[in-house]
Amino acid sequence: MEAPSPLRLWHLTSLDAPTVAAVWTLGFAWAAGVLLPIWIPVLLALAGWAVYIGDRLMDARRALRDGDLDQLRERHLFHYRHRRVLTPLAGCATVAAAMMIFTLMPVAARERNSVLAAAALVYFAGVHWSPRTEWVGRLGLGPIFKKEFLVGILFTAACALPALSRVSTQARPALAGEAGLFALLAWLNCHAIDRWEAQNGVSNRVFPLACLLALGGLLLACLLIQGDLRAAELAIAGAVSSLLLAALDGLRSRLSPLALRAAADLVLLTPLSLLLYSALPTILAPWR
Repeated sequence: MEAPSPLRLWHLTSLDAPTVAAVWTLGFAWAAGVLLPIWIPVLLALAGWAVYIGDRLMDARRALRDGDLDQLRERHLFHYRHRRVLTPLAGCATVAAAMMIFTLMPVAARERNSVLAAAALVYFAGVHWSPRTEWVGRLGLGPIFKKEFLVGILFTAACALPALSRVSTQARPALAGEAGLFALLAWLNCHAIDRWEAQNGVSNRVFPLACLLALGGLLLACLLIQGDLRAAELAIAGAVSSLLLAALDGLRSRLSPLALRAAADLVLLTPLSLLLYSALPTILAPWR
């Protein structure tokens, strides 16, 4: 089964990850009762889009240079074919993000976020620098520094920090628990995609891991529901995303690789239902 055209385009143009980042950034803020300026999720979306375009173009260029075409997926080929359009767009997104940082972001937040930006640059250089760093393997840190694990940590930190820096001290433990759940969910998303693309339908551990994470999300919701209903609802949204990843793993033989890859990001948008439901009274107010 192939993905619908809008879903294909959403994935092929690298708009999937920025959308997930914006939704979870707003989700963390909603759960914490924090009203974020609109430029914050826009900034994260623009920066994430530029990074993903650069990452896929560099992956494509390296594979074509080395003659390792088996590593290329449809998303890489799409970016390489349309590089003359996507490269300037990524540049414009980078400039717009930089302008927001230097004109809208407070100095204290800029200094705090510079640490995260530096970590992201180190990760990006480590992924695309060849030969890869050998000290990681010698120290036995390979499993810890696997790409999907680092992506989950960095992605979650970028999404959670805006709310975490504005929330009260009492609410931080709940937000930290939700961030931990999302970090595991982001890792599982990357891990599932890697397994699906590498094993071509062979059985893997995605299904039990997704079910276990869903159980963890439900347990977290039970712990939070007495003191913070919104935090519990966001934890349930994360659990639903985990269950949907488990369902995709069960359906992987019936879906095309592109449909499976796009759907893996689509199922991470469960907090959008909470945001829309919360905004419904405001949307309907003019019609009453």
